[in-house]
Parts: sequence; structure tokens; C-alpha cells
Amino acid sequence: MSGKLERVLMRKPGPSLLGADAAKWHYGPTFDAEKAIGQYQQFAKLVAESGADIQWIEDTGDGYADAMFTHDPSLMSNHGAIILRMGKPLRMEEPNLHEAAYKSAGIPILGRIEAPGSIEGGDCVWVDEKTLVVGRGVRSNQAGIEQLSKLLAPHGVDVFGFDLPLWQGEEACLHLMSVISPLARDLALVHAPLLPAAFYFLLKERGIKLVVAPADEFYRSGGLNLNVLATAPREIIMLEGFPGTQAAMEAAGCTIKTFTADALCIACEGGPTCLTRPIWRRAS
Repeated sequence: MSGKLERVLMRKPGPSLLGADAAKWHYGPTFDAEKAIGQYQQFAKLVAESGADIQWIEDTGDGYADAMFTHDPSLMSNHGAIILRMGKPLRMEEPNLHEAAYKSAGIPILGRIEAPGSIEGGDCVWVDEKTLVVGRGVRSNQAGIEQLSKLLAPHGVDVFGFDLPLWQGEEACLHLMSVISPLARDLALVHAPLLPAAFYFLLKERGIKLVVAPADEFYRSGGLNLNVLATAPREIIMLEGFPGTQAAMEAAGCTIKTFTADALCIACEGGPTCLTRPIWRRAS
């Protein structure tokens, strides 16, 4: 999850975000659709400058305001894409957009999560090529984890489900990736107090060093200081305005690029990781 980003699936916000009901989509007081679209363009420019090839899903005015957060509706494995089933009812149609995009690009589809299972990409962390950890919580359930395990077991992949706390409630869900962001094969940024204990010990066993983000910035941002995107090992894109988190990563040898995101990420509750679905990363 931190190898050189070569190809990524993204969706530019447009008519669906401009027409979004902020209360319906649980967007915060700093939400401004036109401003958010401008901030997204800043972010997309940074992704493009990293050398990644962006495969676009168009916003045709379908009303799926959250579809710009392409990380959640599908999961990529070395054996093909997995079409997920969203835990948020307003996002239930988004996996179909991903399935169509993969088919159009000739990318194989390994399988699909079906009801009553639910899995969102934000709950999935690849520890290594053969180990996938899923946060069991508001958006991803045991039935989904079992289906995911059956899809990946024939390829020698172990899938572990670890319980997440409810934290701020069902509406403002806590994904597993709300508390961890891979920075390199052996390095991750975390908010340790909300990490599942079993996951914490697994990371230690695998020799992954943990950079602990300042707690005050985590709570002030609703966890978005931690939502950073590695475009290559130790090459990071993050939201501006969190100097303590940035300094902690720089002390661990990371190079950081930032963008303004109050109307986009802070308001809409999704950061750089959420805005991208990596399709291909070169092994680090």
C-alpha cells in the first residue's frame, strides 16, 4: 500500500457534489461545493505530478456525491479487483461504477461481496502481499470478511478481522484506515489509542515501525490528519494545517506535499487516501 503508485482510479467531483444536500450526506459546516471542486483539482495535480496514471470515473450528475471517495467501493489484489458492498446506504450503487470502469479497462475481477456481507475499502489494510486486515465495525461486517477470505484464500492470502470501536457513532464512522496510513513497507502513521490491540501486536510482529500522530491534531481533524497518501515509499500527500503530524513523518524520513482541503476533505470526511483507489503499485 506504499509502493510506487503507477495507476489509480479517481472521480472528479462535479454536478453530483454541486447538487448535494449537506445534511443528507453528513457534510460539515465548512462544506462549499465549488470551493471543494477547486481543492480537488489541487489534489489531483499532486497525484499526476507523482507520475501516476489516473483512470477517471466521470461524474455524470448521477447524484452520488460521495463517489469521489473511490477508495471504498472496490479493493485491488494481485489477482484482480474485488467489487465491495457498501455499508453506507447512500453509497450502495457506487460499486457498479467501479465494476464498469474495471471492465472497460480490461482489469480482471476476482469476485464481489454480496448481501448480507458488507466491506468498505477504508476498512482494508494490506500488511503484506499475503496478509489482509479488515476492521469489523460500522461499515464492514463479519459476513463480508468471510466472503473476502473465501475469495482470497485460494491465492494464499490470510484475511484477519479485528473489531473497531464505535467512537463518534454510526453516522461519522471509524474505518480501520482512520487510524493507520502506510508510509513504507516497514513504516506506518497511526493514532495508537484507537488501533485494535490485536492489529497493533501484528504490526509489531511484522517489524513495522509506528509513527504516532499528535492526538490533538487527530481529534481536531476528526482523524483526517492521519489520512495521508503514499505515492511512493516515504513520499506523502497530506492535508495542510497539521504541522505536528507532518513533522513526525519528516522525522521518519518522509517527504511531504500538502494541499488545502477545508471545504473538501474536512467538510466531507474523507482524505487523500479516500479520494483514490490504487489499481497498480510497483513493489517497494
